[in-house]
Amino acid sequence: MNILLLGSGGREHALAWKITQSAKCSKLFVAPGNAGIGKIATNAAINPTDFNAVKQFVLSNTIEMVVVGPEDPLVKGIYDYFKNDSDLANIPVIGPSQQGAQLEGSKEFAKQFLVKNNIPTARYQSFTKDTVNAGHDFLTTLKPPYVLKADGLAAGKGVLIINDLTEAQQELSNMLVDAKFGDASSKVVIEEFLDGIELSCFVLTDGKSYKILPTAKDYKRIGEGDTGLNTGGMGAVSPVPFADDAFMQKVEERIVKPTISGLKTDEIAYKGFVFIGLIKVGNDPFVIEYNVRMGDPETEVVIPRIKSDLVELFEAVASQTLDQAVLEIDERTATTVMMVSGGYPEDYEKGKLITGLDQVENSIVFHAGTAEKDGNIVTNGGRVLAITSYGNNFKEALAQSYQNVEKINFDKKYYRTDLGFDL
Repeated sequence: MNILLLGSGGREHALAWKITQSAKCSKLFVAPGNAGIGKIATNAAINPTDFNAVKQFVLSNTIEMVVVGPEDPLVKGIYDYFKNDSDLANIPVIGPSQQGAQLEGSKEFAKQFLVKNNIPTARYQSFTKDTVNAGHDFLTTLKPPYVLKADGLAAGKGVLIINDLTEAQQELSNMLVDAKFGDASSKVVIEEFLDGIELSCFVLTDGKSYKILPTAKDYKRIGEGDTGLNTGGMGAVSPVPFADDAFMQKVEERIVKPTISGLKTDEIAYKGFVFIGLIKVGNDPFVIEYNVRMGDPETEVVIPRIKSDLVELFEAVASQTLDQAVLEIDERTATTVMMVSGGYPEDYEKGKLITGLDQVENSIVFHAGTAEKDGNIVTNGGRVLAITSYGNNFKEALAQSYQNVEKINFDKKYYRTDLGFDL
């Protein structure tokens, strides 16, 4: 069948890499894609949130399945757009409905869902411009550090963790009154800080049953030792060594099962990925956040560990027969190291020539922000390449990735050399 994948990052390259391995995929189109994706699939210059353009492309290229990579089209309702259009209604969209996407699109919606379904999470309250003073008062009832989250989508930048009470109160005003994150922070969730170690749990669901995919841990901050500004992610490891069977049993019983049954109870159409951001406090899992798609760069380590045919799994999601599908996982560890542009996550330059890609051995290179120019591959984003390797443990896999990172060059390239330092 012909498949359309929406998105342009490392996550989409990893999904495209896996989809094209399926005998069920005759042709894969990726909109808009990137230079690396263009080597294995056909890029289409379409904005994933321009649903009319997506529709025209789907109809003129006999697309039989749409897989949604990023959150934006989901939060804007692409699933519902297809369902409510007689020309498109029979084409499965892998991703939740607009209501389901609120789990990521609204921090407050997610918190209400967690509390309603008795899923362990930090205590919280929400505030708007009109209740900013009550927010200042609520902060005084918490112990530092203080966690402030913009309610809406802020491209991964809308969460602040602050140690000083006065500064936290000032930042709350900046977010609500001065619209620091635009509309995304017209409402702010303040929550208690949970002290522990973070990991991500990924679930594929057809709305009735589910499969738990490999766990992963990513590294968000730009600097060594997890210091400096937050990024989209500087690398990832899968599986997470501290997420043993006993811990994962708690995750399934206390978090995954009530999440899926909560969606069913509320009659929320959900056929796609659930990304559960967890924190392990002592030996217990708590939910920090939901995302409604795969993470990036976690996809670059989770997808390579799936041995089963991904398109067959997606078909089972579409037909709600996921309980009958078999999920086979590679026992090896996978790690990815993200190579980024100098200056990222602040200002950086694009169009830098990338060399050495043909020298890479025993690693998979997933392109995140690249473009093709005059037959050369050049940088086209903050996060440029994800170098993924397998190993018998995370140290072995990382050593392999770092070996290949050394062979690839572009002006002002940067990467973290300490991934896995906390494991």
